[in-house]
Amino acid sequence: MTDALTSATPGSPVQFEVATNVPTTHGTFEMRAYRDLVTSAEHVAIIARTPDGAAPGDDALVRVHSECLTGEAFGSLKCECGPQLDAALDTIAAEGGVVVYLRGQEGRGIGLINKLKAYRLQEDGLDTLDANLALGLPADSREYGGAAGILSDLGIRRVRLLSNNPEKRRQLEEHGITVSALVPLVVGISAQNAGYLDTKRDRMGHQLPAHLESGAAG
Repeated sequence: MTDALTSATPGSPVQFEVATNVPTTHGTFEMRAYRDLVTSAEHVAIIARTPDGAAPGDDALVRVHSECLTGEAFGSLKCECGPQLDAALDTIAAEGGVVVYLRGQEGRGIGLINKLKAYRLQEDGLDTLDANLALGLPADSREYGGAAGILSDLGIRRVRLLSNNPEKRRQLEEHGITVSALVPLVVGISAQNAGYLDTKRDRMGHQLPAHLESGAAG
């Protein structure tokens, strides 16, 4: 892991830009900014040391989190993204670990405007997957090569992945990151998003409980 300003490892899909410490309501984190050399998106690694002061290493607890303006900034109840990010930051603040925050992945990669168009179709009865397909868009177009590049830059090649999504595991392993375990992150369930979560479980393979109850956490 380099501490210099702006550097790129040959062959890496990301370029490190800057590191700084940022106090937040969850704790004080080191934030390392990266430029994605494939998509030009700007990503952030949010890093917390372990309770004994060590930097996260192999088998670190890691959350790979996709940007969600509606859920994180506006408090939308149509998804669980805001509570997931909050829970992940609280967890790494307590235990040590990394949240890799990927920008440019709004709406599972379709963008903000298309996401709102999909929401409009959901008002007519389509589920989250069919709404994307009705717009001529993929159900999920996210790609995690940038996340793998960031983890490699941090010297992390093996992780415990804080996620319910086995596709993240598959893609990270395809890019050379070993996932020793999927650690469930079941938070933010509400009456407004229960159907959305059912679709993610039943049609997209997310590892979620068979019976979702409002207020569940994990």
